[in-house]
Amino acid sequence: MSTDKYTTERITAVRPWTDNLFSFRTTRDRGYRFVPGQFARLGVPGEAEGSIVWRAYSIASAAHDEHLEFFSVVVPGGQFTSRLAKLREGDAIHVERRSYGFLTTDRFEAGRDLWMLATGTGLAPFLSILHDFETWEHYENIVLVQSVRTQQELAYEDVIRGFDKSEYYAEHARKLRYARIVTREPVPGTLRDRVTKLLASGVLEENLGMKLDLDRSRIMLCGNPEMVEDSRKLLVERGFRLSRRGDPAHLAVENYW
Repeated sequence: MSTDKYTTERITAVRPWTDNLFSFRTTRDRGYRFVPGQFARLGVPGEAEGSIVWRAYSIASAAHDEHLEFFSVVVPGGQFTSRLAKLREGDAIHVERRSYGFLTTDRFEAGRDLWMLATGTGLAPFLSILHDFETWEHYENIVLVQSVRTQQELAYEDVIRGFDKSEYYAEHARKLRYARIVTREPVPGTLRDRVTKLLASGVLEENLGMKLDLDRSRIMLCGNPEMVEDSRKLLVERGFRLSRRGDPAHLAVENYW
């Protein structure tokens, strides 16, 4: 890829969550634009001299932030993440000038309740969407479901619970309903089953005190491809339709690890 297609940024902060889960911030070129929910293509040096390995990463930061933030899991032996995990403050990372993806709220028309269901690092685009003030103004209710394996993996919980303390969001923060799912250990106040089982049984809706409704609900799925596909099928069986370009409907999905 020619150098005019990307910028070289610097790592400004790294936050480890677990041994293989971390988030990091980079500088942001003034010309870089994205819609909350989209992803960037990041590049790190490859094995061959002068080579760059590229991967897609959903953006967790707000569209108005002066930095970019990303949420990553280290894949054992992974060509990209094994290198990424070694980067420290001040190190260089490449960011393609374009942003990508359609996991954005402009995929929907009407609707009063926004549902965002995430597993693992699939939480990232929803953090960006939550930092978009228009999201809070447009929807009457906002649901965030975060599914992880262990309590330690409940990343960004402080951010999610902090909206009601922010002068920018406090007025609307009552709209947010936050459900945590921890599948591999008992944690008070959390659900234990997989997202798909909780959807199929109605337990998720019961826990949140809200019903999925064709007229009101607009649903976004991001994370483990199996969760995304199985949840999509369950929702389609209930009458929800997948949004496509030029054909707004009820569902927007993204496979992401």
